[in-house]
Amino acid sequence: MLIFGRHAVVEALATGTAQRVFVARGVREATVRDLERAARAADVPLEMVPRIELDRSLKTTAHQGIAAELADLAFADPDAPFELADARGERLLLVALDQITDPRNYGAIVRCAEALGAHGVVTEARNSPPLSATVAKAAAGAAAHLPLVQVTNLPRYLAGLKERGVWVYGSAGDGAMTATDVDWDRDVALVIGAEGRGMRRLVRETCDEVVRIPLRGRIASLNAAAAAAVLLHDIGLGRDGARGPATRPERT
Repeated sequence: MLIFGRHAVVEALATGTAQRVFVARGVREATVRDLERAARAADVPLEMVPRIELDRSLKTTAHQGIAAELADLAFADPDAPFELADARGERLLLVALDQITDPRNYGAIVRCAEALGAHGVVTEARNSPPLSATVAKAAAGAAAHLPLVQVTNLPRYLAGLKERGVWVYGSAGDGAMTATDVDWDRDVALVIGAEGRGMRRLVRETCDEVVRIPLRGRIASLNAAAAAAVLLHDIGLGRDGARGPATRPERT
């Protein structure tokens, strides 16, 4: 899998996901020196190549003369997020995506999820993009450090999570609660729906509660990645502020 562009390649080197770096002849010497230092620090080989070779390999000329080879992404076992949460000694925090089909949005949400402490991102096979270089680039290395799970039926999967004691919260502008109304000291799956369409009916009906983000400006909604980031941040704050021994609330 190849990604391109200076920023994306530097991120891949910094996060340890780059396996090899390619730089086109003719790239500025100062840029080459910076990349050589970063590649040495990451113990990754750097190869100078003709620019036309990158054009052909990447099928674009908008690569800035810089590319990196990454390991192909693969979906994780459905239990991997639970195992990661157990290894960290944390309450489970999953992000489930309903009809997020744009690979850049998907990658951006993966990046937010990893940075803000989630243990996995779940998608439905027929309503999500494939694991591609575009996803990897948008995720900026996060996809290599976070379990990505794909399921065949999202409502059924969410129902199964509830049987395992996980609370399912959807995100929508008309939600009855805000994040500050919720006790997040529990195992949680946060569902993010597609921009404009939101969650499908069956997905929404599976949720225990639907939460909204209070907006104060004239824009009536956030994009999916921004909404995920805000809610994950709020969940983290809620868990940081939890006091006393951990409890497992029961559904009524």
